[in-house]
Amino acid sequence: MTADAGRGPVALTATSVTSVSATPPLLVFSVSVLSSATPTILESSSMVVHLLGADQVDLARLCATSGADRFADTGSWARLVTGEPYFVAAPVSIRGTIAATFTAGASTLVVVNATHAHYASPDIAARSDAPRPLVYHNRTWHQLSEQSQVMPGAQ
Repeated sequence: MTADAGRGPVALTATSVTSVSATPPLLVFSVSVLSSATPTILESSSMVVHLLGADQVDLARLCATSGADRFADTGSWARLVTGEPYFVAAPVSIRGTIAATFTAGASTLVVVNATHAHYASPDIAARSDAPRPLVYHNRTWHQLSEQSQVMPGAQ
């Protein structure tokens, strides 16, 4: 997630992003009160959600590391014409406006109305060398592939 409320860009790694609705296109994620990026995200009217590939675990870790300068590598990010910072290597980025926030314990749920999507390559889904999705599960990073299986819940 990247945003800028006027005092400079911030980024964080969310452990989950969930689609809420197709019409309107809504996404939801949560931010902790402990994250230094949370105040800026909550003050922003818009932001960018990045869907990273498995080969981008370093970027996910960078944005999850407290105190790291996530924007030190000036070649790794740019700004949209609307001003939001984004990581140029993300295979998919989704710009959206913040539609609502809800306090939930020590976190805040952020609902984003997706307004624009950018794909690194227009035919990315059809390519055999398309990036594999990066997934965080059970406190570690994974990639999805044709061999991945959905396992039934514990009984």
